[in-house]
Amino acid sequence: MRFLTVTSISLIGGLGLASCVDQVALGPRSSTPTSISASSVAAAGGASSYVIQSTGNAVPAGLADAVRAAGGTLTSTLPQIGVAFAVSSDAGFAARVAKLAGVSSVTADMVVQWVDPKEAAIPLDADASGVVGGTSLGSDETFFNIQWAVKAVHAPEAWDAGARGAGVRVAVIDGGLNNLHIDLDGSVDVAHSASFVPGFAFNQDVPCTPVPPATTCVTFSHATHVAGIIAARDNAVGTIGIAPGATIIGVKVLHNGSGTFAHVIQGIVYAATPIVAGGAGADIINMSLAGIFYLQGVVAAQLAEALGRATTYAYQQGVTVFAAAANAALDLDHTANLVVLPAQSPNVLAISATAPEGFAVGYPFGATDFDDPASYTDFGQSVIDFAAPGGDARLPGSAVCSIPRIPSGSIVAPCFVFDFVISPGSLGPVNDRYFFAAGTSMATPAAAAVAALIIEKYGRIGPARVEAILRHSSDDLGKPGNDDFYGLGRVNAFRAVQ
Repeated sequence: MRFLTVTSISLIGGLGLASCVDQVALGPRSSTPTSISASSVAAAGGASSYVIQSTGNAVPAGLADAVRAAGGTLTSTLPQIGVAFAVSSDAGFAARVAKLAGVSSVTADMVVQWVDPKEAAIPLDADASGVVGGTSLGSDETFFNIQWAVKAVHAPEAWDAGARGAGVRVAVIDGGLNNLHIDLDGSVDVAHSASFVPGFAFNQDVPCTPVPPATTCVTFSHATHVAGIIAARDNAVGTIGIAPGATIIGVKVLHNGSGTFAHVIQGIVYAATPIVAGGAGADIINMSLAGIFYLQGVVAAQLAEALGRATTYAYQQGVTVFAAAANAALDLDHTANLVVLPAQSPNVLAISATAPEGFAVGYPFGATDFDDPASYTDFGQSVIDFAAPGGDARLPGSAVCSIPRIPSGSIVAPCFVFDFVISPGSLGPVNDRYFFAAGTSMATPAAAAVAALIIEKYGRIGPARVEAILRHSSDDLGKPGNDDFYGLGRVNAFRAVQ
């Protein structure tokens, strides 16, 4: 686990953001990062939103009255980390509040495109019908033959050893999550799932518009795809997650891939807070989201500090936090003016992505090396903690491949598509659809799922020991020890539970 102190950071180009590409579209295959605008948060009536940090880990007494006197309204507080949120339409508000005793900074919040909505995942042109019986875990799932990612981390061997992730709570901090998907129904703690995006429930996001004559359509849900990689149920339908017995907590902080720093911070603190104290009681937090920022300027530095308070709080609560390393193919050891958040926030495990090339070509004798570094993954010994399967689109050409579906039939698609990660991905009203996607967004939940298997076996041992077990059990790839692409190794579920 690496630590980063950000002393000065701003968005690229002042208000620009180079975002990671979290899904790969069917069509041109490029991993070039896109530039997406970010902006200050506008509240109702044209007011601006602010993040207020105290000098310590407590909100100053009388802050609500002081904020009101300064021309604003305190909207919420996080006394656990000494952070509060306010709105004001007064141009002098921030300067006045910053002078209050016990206040260290007042920063205009920003909307950031943490996940690129212009990149579409590839839907699998089939539903999960055709339920069959079976005794071998996973082998009777409809699309098990194309789940190379679970094989890459040796999950089947871990299942044979009895590992399921049962009783472990994993918070997926993301967009709207479909708790009724056939592979997740019953595995999501609906009561403790929550949304920090005003006006939307944890299982809502941007709906799609049907193309006539169709009356319904299927929306891709990034959060559902992530949750399925972790904990898709062993139900002889669709796919199986690496920790199929784990419990998912949906924490919505993004809408259409974007969200404020405040929402992400609130989501982390809520997920990490014990249930008895009003939180979600997570054991693990998965954040398949990333922003890449220049290391200059004050505003974003203060927002990064507030984010770091939240991840540190999670660590102190015994929660292991995973985040995507981003998909801009950056050498972060030699890009001194860039930082990836939240991957480089304190006490966060940053995950890079691996993939096969030609898994489906000549199946079942196609690519069996699942550990090539993905073409898009960020890398660097100073940042990457572990690697996990994320998929890629490197296979050239447009040849079509076919892989047997269980119990009968075939899955037919362009060969390069099978190098992506398959997982549940629909966001209502259709609850049995699956998508191929690729990115460090897909790698991160694979690593989080292995951690769930560890916690199931050893109990709530704390993030330091979870990391130590991951370190000693991961496959040491690339150069010995800490590697640019693999960090401390590609996670191995079986070795982690031996």
